[in-house]
Amino acid sequence: MRLVLLGAPGSGKGTQGGVLAAHFGVPHVSSGELLRDHVATDTELGRQVRAYLERGDLVPDELVLDVVGDAIVAASQYGGYVLDGFPRTLAQAQRAFDRAARAGETADAVIYLDVPDDVARARLGLREEADRTDDADESAVERRLEVFHAETLPLLSFYGERGVLVPIDAVQPQAAVTAAILESLEALDTR
Repeated sequence: MRLVLLGAPGSGKGTQGGVLAAHFGVPHVSSGELLRDHVATDTELGRQVRAYLERGDLVPDELVLDVVGDAIVAASQYGGYVLDGFPRTLAQAQRAFDRAARAGETADAVIYLDVPDDVARARLGLREEADRTDDADESAVERRLEVFHAETLPLLSFYGERGVLVPIDAVQPQAAVTAAILESLEALDTR
């Protein structure tokens, strides 16, 4: 199973990514976790990424592709992946789709975890306690939401045109979101 998770910051991509990866027995590839690991270990890449994360800006495509590309190739050896946090821009989606199409490895589905901004803000406020510096500053949270609306929402049309978009109401409790995703994926398989 090859899944991509899209959603605003705080929509539950990381949580659902872990649950779905365990369910399907494939690796969970989180671009955010990969980037934060580089920042935490103070690698050269991490130092470049830190400033973008602190401002709430998207990390440039080249940096993200360096990190995520290797992880996706490694995950594919295990029969698939659940990818969250990438792609975040139309340019990233087009490059990733073209590369995957050439290899016959396009995503089986793109799950859009839909939450209103007020729910995302409330969830991000709770994560401040988990020492997520990208969620600790209110102006950075607002910037992340602005960037999501401007850069990531256009991906819904891109994936919808390819027939792989699966919108999910992600306001409901975690278990209900997971159940809705699995039910939607089963419906895709029976088409």
